[in-house]
Amino acid sequence: MTKEEWLLAISIPMYLVFIVTEIVIGIKQRKELYDWKDSAISIWMGVAGALLDITIKIATFGVLDWCNRHAIYKPDLLTYYPVLAWFLVFVGQDFCFYWLHRSEHYSRILWAVHSNHHSSEKYNFTVALRSSVLQPLYRFMFYIPVAFLGFDGLTIMFMYAVNQFYQFFLHTETIPKLPNWYEAIFVTPSHHRVHHASNVAYLDKNMGQVLIIWDKLFGTFEKETEAPRYGLTSNIKTYHPLKVIFHEWVKIFKDINKPGPFMNKLKYLFMPPGWSPDGSTKTSAQLRLIEKQNN
Repeated sequence: MTKEEWLLAISIPMYLVFIVTEIVIGIKQRKELYDWKDSAISIWMGVAGALLDITIKIATFGVLDWCNRHAIYKPDLLTYYPVLAWFLVFVGQDFCFYWLHRSEHYSRILWAVHSNHHSSEKYNFTVALRSSVLQPLYRFMFYIPVAFLGFDGLTIMFMYAVNQFYQFFLHTETIPKLPNWYEAIFVTPSHHRVHHASNVAYLDKNMGQVLIIWDKLFGTFEKETEAPRYGLTSNIKTYHPLKVIFHEWVKIFKDINKPGPFMNKLKYLFMPPGWSPDGSTKTSAQLRLIEKQNN
């Protein structure tokens, strides 16, 4: 078996076991952790995203492998220094993921893709499968720096898959805060609950995939202090798969068709979500400022 097949063979049964376990815990604690229609949409989106990923895999690996052939560092690290190589590709991939994820929260055109993942008002293991369906169209571009450091596309994307496997276990309310030393280095369920919350203080926080250190270095870290409210700031209230995927695109289309200068139309695409020329809608930074002034 290849590394990818090995990972898939392990992950699917583990996902099922943890989902069933979480359901049982919810029943025992009398908590409504699951909405079956919502979970069905999450699984559907996971399958759709995986199919698109497979469809464009040749192009993804083609770009990354071309960059690898023109790498700054030529020797085969995986052959001569395997432990160092896997550590470097892990850190490099995780660092690039942070900027991919951060870009999706600060550029509306990318938020239109990523908002799918945040659209559930529940927070359980099936939400981890609720992929940003169209993300494979541009995800690989953020990993070009790792390819230029001497790593091929297969290695980079395998590490991405491993780190996404870790991310699955972050999507739960059933795991409390972990020991301080762990919370200081790694992304935990507590950190990721903050990320999925629509509380103003929590918006656009904790972007890391496995390491939380990037958030602490670049000013996007927030502790879990108040109970999270999951979902979007304005929830879409639909289980229609196409509406879930394209709801933000529809809103963008309406905004860019409003009367006004061409520059405003570009800003509707590339400024942070919530930006408006007249302040009728607010970005997360503006919402936090208003909340601070009111307190």
